[in-house]
Order: sequence, then C-alpha cells, then structure tokens
Amino acid sequence: MKKLIEKANVLIEALPYIRNFYGKTFVIKYGGAAQIEEKLKDSFAQDVVLLSFIGIKPVIVHGGGPKISETMKKMGKEPAFIQGQRVTDKETMDIVEMVLGGLVNKEIVSLINSHGGKAAGLSGKDGGLIKAKKKVLRKSAPSGEEEIIDIGLVGEVDSVAPEILGSLEKDGFIPVISPIGVGSKGEAFNINADYVASAIASALKAEKLILLTDVPGIKNKKGDVISSVNKKGIKELIDDGTVSGGMLPKVQACTRAVDSGVKKTHIVDGRIAHCLLLEIFTKEGIGTEIVA
Repeated sequence: MKKLIEKANVLIEALPYIRNFYGKTFVIKYGGAAQIEEKLKDSFAQDVVLLSFIGIKPVIVHGGGPKISETMKKMGKEPAFIQGQRVTDKETMDIVEMVLGGLVNKEIVSLINSHGGKAAGLSGKDGGLIKAKKKVLRKSAPSGEEEIIDIGLVGEVDSVAPEILGSLEKDGFIPVISPIGVGSKGEAFNINADYVASAIASALKAEKLILLTDVPGIKNKKGDVISSVNKKGIKELIDDGTVSGGMLPKVQACTRAVDSGVKKTHIVDGRIAHCLLLEIFTKEGIGTEIVA
C-alpha cells in the first residue's frame, strides 16, 4: 500500500505542471546518446507519448551526425569538417537526405508509434517549412582581411512557415522533423539541428525549447551544474570561456529562442532515462534552464 501511495503522490506533484502546460507546445531537439542507446530511445518515446496524451503538443527535431558519417564511410566517402561544420558537396547532401529524412526520421516515427503515439515524419522541405540560405564561414587571412570558406550545401534558417505543423497538431499528430531546409532555387541544405529547433520554437511561440545533450547541463568554473541562468549570465559565461565548443551553438539556440518569445529553454542530460519528465514535472529539474 505504501508504494501505491508513493505513486499517487508522484502524480499529484505533477498535477500543477500538467494544468499549466495543457495545450502548450514544446519543441524538443532529440540527439546524442538518447538517439543511440536502445533503453534511452524507449524512455524518450514513452515521455513524448505521455506528453501528448496529457494535452501537451510535442514537436520533435532530430539530428543524426554520427549515422551520416557512418553511412558515408560505408559508401567510400570520408567525412570532412571545417570549424565543426560538415563539408557538404552534392553527393554528401544526397547521403544526408537519405539518412536524416529516411533512416533516422522514420525510425523515430516508428518508435513513437510503437508506444501508442501518432507521429508523422517530415523534413524542412515539406510544406515549405524551412526556407534556408547558404551558411558562410569566415576566417582571418594573413593579410588581415577575412577569408570566406565554402563548405558546400550547409545552410542556416532564413524563415519558418509553420502552417503544416499546425495542421498535423490539429489532427493529433506529433511532428518529427529532420533539419533539412530548401533554398531559393529548390536546393537542399543541411542545417544544425539545434538552430532548426530554435527557429521552429520561435515561429510556434512555444512554451518550451528543450535540447537533449550528453552533458548534465551548463557548468560553472567549479564544475557544478547551473540550474537556472538568464541571458546576462549566459553572456558572462561565454565571455569568460566557461561556455565554448559544442555547448556554444546549443546556448546560442536557446538565447535566440528566448529573444523570440519562447518562455523557457532547457539543456537536459539525455543520458538519463525519462529526462523529459524529470525536467518538466519536477521542481528541481535535471538540467539547466535559460530564461530572459
């Protein structure tokens, strides 16, 4: 009986959050270990289905970089990166579309559906969802001028037309989006999934943007996880080098979303089973929230 009462208390603790978030949109960037380990895949899908059943509208944006590299090697093509960006010629872009829009996207859709959800897969090309423009990298040249580096069909979000997402949500579907945008001439662009999730959250005026990562959250100089930080605090962490490397685009994605009206953004450890439920429905949470 004691265990049953404890279960009831857990549900009661979640009640205020369920009430507050009913009917709201959460954009979730899915990647890292949560996208690779079988147990974590299942717990993620269960979390998403539960959110949907209690009246929250989840929108999933996924990455898939390791799978792209693995597939490229199998096809005899060696992945190349400049400043952390994948060099993407036409042949590589075909592989990116095949892996992200096909293998990875449909696996996530099937996973959510197998747990009782109703997911639908799409890319930024569908319904004109993500208009993209070519990303330009620059580096300092010996002459002191900036040198432009061409990394091919790598893009950044130009605009988002979220109407197709509204249609899917109205019919009870959970959108699962691969981060591929379309250019002005119809060409496909590979885009960083964190930035795509941020842009979609902004366009939908989402309640939350949640990024799943392979770290516990943003840490301070002492190595302690910062549970909550505002934009001013983030600038200080970037300026003193505390936030750098792979965490930088995630933090930038969060601050962009906050600037565009998203109420809260979260960087969450996707290596913890049911990390979404723990972050959303408990007072303590398990990651770092970034607020205005």
